[in-house]
Amino acid sequence: MFHKSKIGFVIFLSFFTVLFNLSAFSQHETKVEEAEESFNPGEMIMEHVGDAYVWHIMTVGEHHIEIPLPVILYSKHSGFHVFMSSKFHHGHESYEGFKIAAGKENPLKGKIVETIDGKEIRPYDISITKNTLSLFISIFFILWIFISTAKSYEKRKGKAPKGLQSFIEPLIIFIRDDVAKVSIGEKKYMKYLPYLLTVFFFIFFNNLFGLIPIFPGGANLTGNIAVTMVLAAFTFVITTFSGNKAYWVHIFNTPGVPWWLKFPVPLMPLVEFMGIFIKPFVLMVRLFANILAGHIVALGFFSLIFIFGAAYGAAAGYGSSVLSVAFTVFLYMLELLVAFIQAYVFTLLSALYFGMATEEHH
Repeated sequence: MFHKSKIGFVIFLSFFTVLFNLSAFSQHETKVEEAEESFNPGEMIMEHVGDAYVWHIMTVGEHHIEIPLPVILYSKHSGFHVFMSSKFHHGHESYEGFKIAAGKENPLKGKIVETIDGKEIRPYDISITKNTLSLFISIFFILWIFISTAKSYEKRKGKAPKGLQSFIEPLIIFIRDDVAKVSIGEKKYMKYLPYLLTVFFFIFFNNLFGLIPIFPGGANLTGNIAVTMVLAAFTFVITTFSGNKAYWVHIFNTPGVPWWLKFPVPLMPLVEFMGIFIKPFVLMVRLFANILAGHIVALGFFSLIFIFGAAYGAAAGYGSSVLSVAFTVFLYMLELLVAFIQAYVFTLLSALYFGMATEEHH
């Protein structure tokens, strides 16, 4: 027999699952009805996991509930333009010579373009998109958490952690003792600990935000390869500039390797040199792929409802919804674990790279 807290947790996840369903499909269903087309799961999924110039919350009847975002463009022909994305009227109209590109086979679909001599050209686009706003929200949230926690430590000196403190402190100690110290060493870990804590909590909180289906959650920030690329680039730069003499000697003259693998063809040095770039590349792809896959699988389960409904009638759609929602609740619980694991893995591998770069020759 389930404990009441477990039942409540399952109900909570089910509630969020239904909200996720509504927020994911409401906009797409309206578009389908307007275009009188059959349900396209691939298009719906890509629209949901991609970036956008508005933060769509839900659709009630024909009314869209969404947050318009600032569009900031620079055109070589007409200079700077700043306006709200609502001027595009859901992509149906152009404004000041700009529009949102459409067309199934258009490589610029979903991007803002301007038409010059009959050609669609991308202006310099520094707009505040959905992912950008989500980034600002998460930064504000993280700052609020840690400033509040720091003030609690000042007020409660010598006392046991309480409230938010009791949640944050074990995670900080875990990253310090089981990641930074073990991977980098007792003498040098403090130099890299601020970065490791920052990247861990940034990824962890944004992974959790991505699982919340309503504003301010629902953005696919850590499932965006541009974001993971920047995080991996930070790790790459820190590792490269931290490398000592022993680190670079190990790359270009690996000890213990037969000479014929180094000369006349520098096979091993080439492999080790490529590894400098492959390591951060793997960091980037692993985080991006795992988070993106979680969103796609969840939306795929929901798509089954509409696919069965379109193929076999409304009864089949309602019948399949029971299994779809059940699988999605299970996936949600799994994604809560994945949210922590992916933040941990990225932080651990970054710490290992720093440890290899600073390890002294024995």
